[in-house]
Amino acid sequence: MTTSTGEPRRRRRPDERREEVAQTARDLALGDGLAALSLRSIASSMNVASGLVAHYEPSMEELTASTFRHVVAVELTEVRALVDDAPTGLDRLDRLVTTLLDPERDALSTIWADAWSLGRRMPLLARAARESMDSWHSYAREILLAAVAEGSVRTTEPDLVALELFALVDSTTAYALVSYRTPKERNQLVRRALEQALGLESGILARRA
Repeated sequence: MTTSTGEPRRRRRPDERREEVAQTARDLALGDGLAALSLRSIASSMNVASGLVAHYEPSMEELTASTFRHVVAVELTEVRALVDDAPTGLDRLDRLVTTLLDPERDALSTIWADAWSLGRRMPLLARAARESMDSWHSYAREILLAAVAEGSVRTTEPDLVALELFALVDSTTAYALVSYRTPKERNQLVRRALEQALGLESGILARRA
């Protein structure tokens, strides 16, 4: 069969179709959140029948979980690239907070919020969320240990402070989804809490915002 231009239509290989489905799911998630993923929405975006999507991805739960894993793994890689070349551990911590609270990352905040909500009914997604949170926690702990080693912060519980950091970041980015408080207020909330947890002079992180 030929197209209207006379060029032969190439049938896509199964691996190409699977990647097309996966990429379409990622694009939809970044645009509208994980809650937007369905056989119908993916098929519509691909301009194919829902049955074709189901053939290559029979489990929407598995697809949703794998989509989340991929998106947040890319996010972590991107954040590392932005943060890791800062000259000191304290600078890296400051840059991490700045990056995570950047309003430009609101689409990713939506994906995280969806993962926690949908994960109540999707065990595979819940597991992906827990494991991804562990990866982020390990990264924050790495930054805190470097800052402790250089003497710029003081804590005997870097593991706990790393947990507190993301508890604050996650709650304030959730605030942003419903426009609760201003970006400056949310930023200051995280920074002042970190100052207290790390024995820093009051305002030293807040002034960097």
